Amino acid sequence: MDMWINKGFSISTNKEYLDLTLIHNFLSQEAYWSKGIPQQIVKKAIENSPLCYGVYKGVVGKDVIEQVGFARVISDLATYAYLCDVFILSDYRKLGLSKWLMGIITNHSELQGVRRCMLATNDAHSLYNQYGFEQIVNPELFMQKVLKNPYQ
Repeated sequence: MDMWINKGFSISTNKEYLDLTLIHNFLSQEAYWSKGIPQQIVKKAIENSPLCYGVYKGVVGKDVIEQVGFARVISDLATYAYLCDVFILSDYRKLGLSKWLMGIITNHSELQGVRRCMLATNDAHSLYNQYGFEQIVNPELFMQKVLKNPYQ
């Protein structure tokens, strides 16, 4: 498990420290992409994702910590990765935590050499552009299958 420390905050890929209740509450109540998602689905998604990043106030393993952010990477860690469920709680925004988190994710040793890393966003294009993400060239090549209202 990896850990990074900066200015009283830490980021860890150790899933044991993740606050499932906090993650579920944000994803099911605040995130536009997953409103109403059941907790068991969030738990299963975390269990089956090779890289989950918890952002914490305090130093993991040393201080009493409070989770303030999260991101998850779905990947085979060789050819493809999909970054999703990225958030920082509103009380901790504007502190540079999302930029720090993105720097850690994009430079993570397990993701170096991955041919394609994708994500979807309604409103954070300027953040992700800073880390090499760009609009899809030839979007007509991509297809999707989407369940309508999967959590209702």
